[in-house]
Amino acid sequence: MPQNAAGQTAPRAEHPGRRQLDPLAALRGPHDPGCDVYLTGTVFLDIIFTGLDSAPVRGTESWARGMGSSPGGIANMATALARLGLRTSLAAAFGDDMYGDYCRDALERGEDIDLSHSHTVPGWHSPVTVSMAYEGERTMISHGHTAPERNAATAYDPDAPECPPPSRACVASLVPGESQEWIATAARRGSRIFADVGWDESGEWDLAALPDLGRCEAFLPNAAEAMRYTRTDCPRAAARALTEHVPLAVVTLGAEGAYAVDGRTGESAEVPAIAVEALDTTGAGDVFVAGFVTGSLAEWPLTDRLAFAGLTAAMSVQEFGGSLSAPGWPEIASWWQHVRTRSDQDPASLSRYAFLDAQLTDCGREWPRRRAVPTLGFREA
Repeated sequence: MPQNAAGQTAPRAEHPGRRQLDPLAALRGPHDPGCDVYLTGTVFLDIIFTGLDSAPVRGTESWARGMGSSPGGIANMATALARLGLRTSLAAAFGDDMYGDYCRDALERGEDIDLSHSHTVPGWHSPVTVSMAYEGERTMISHGHTAPERNAATAYDPDAPECPPPSRACVASLVPGESQEWIATAARRGSRIFADVGWDESGEWDLAALPDLGRCEAFLPNAAEAMRYTRTDCPRAAARALTEHVPLAVVTLGAEGAYAVDGRTGESAEVPAIAVEALDTTGAGDVFVAGFVTGSLAEWPLTDRLAFAGLTAAMSVQEFGGSLSAPGWPEIASWWQHVRTRSDQDPASLSRYAFLDAQLTDCGREWPRRRAVPTLGFREA
């Protein structure tokens, strides 16, 4: 994003003809940063196979009944945030191959994500992940190489703006045993840090090995990760234990939903998952975090944030891929309108999402959203 005379990031002008519901409209002020959420990481090209009857068997050929391609990796989170109306800035390396061009185009032109902090690396091929969905699970195979650091010799745009930019929030993935300097910089500048964590391959599961956790406002592990880190046998107890290290702990419970505890107020909340038939669970956790970040920045109550995060994740698993499956506000509005007209809905369940009425008052039709398709794209007629 361009910088103004005061050194702040100026908001990007929306593409002509695009209309986006802004969940933060009532909170914006003239001196706010132009960026709502900053994140950084690796963009993969995801190729997803669905409709497999079982796991592939050695020495045999399996045919999938469905296939899709889309940007993946950190693009899952960035796309989910942008589709919920947050001004999103992504710093990532892109290869100068066709995969890289496709991913950059899909994110920048297709989703209006700011890539001014990203760079393109000549001669570096894009990382690829093949995901196979079957029996409610998925198996992934990835290939790629670490991108070289951005400099005049390896990047087309070595003079990209300083990272991280001023932003309301950042989303980070904590790495055991590693401190990420950009997280400390962002927190020092006033950004609210929301973090998840990957599987600890060392098997130590030591919270002390997450040095950036103390800089976070919220930590969002899954139940297995939370229990291992806290040495508890109950995810709810794990969430309460995590609030000794981070102000807000959110533990995802899979098919049971999610549970959260705010250590600052003592408030807790639990929301069950929405039962749907999942086509592909790739990126569902990223979409959940994006929904929770959106509600947090909009200053919604904790229960509403959990419900919204679970709703967006449930909607995403009904489409291919982790990025282009993320819902936008018109799809959320359609879902809410549909469930309210069904006679078999539990009144208590409906009341859980009544907060959407206030959010959807200005939700018109947006530009057509891309979905994952089997190939990288067709030539325009």
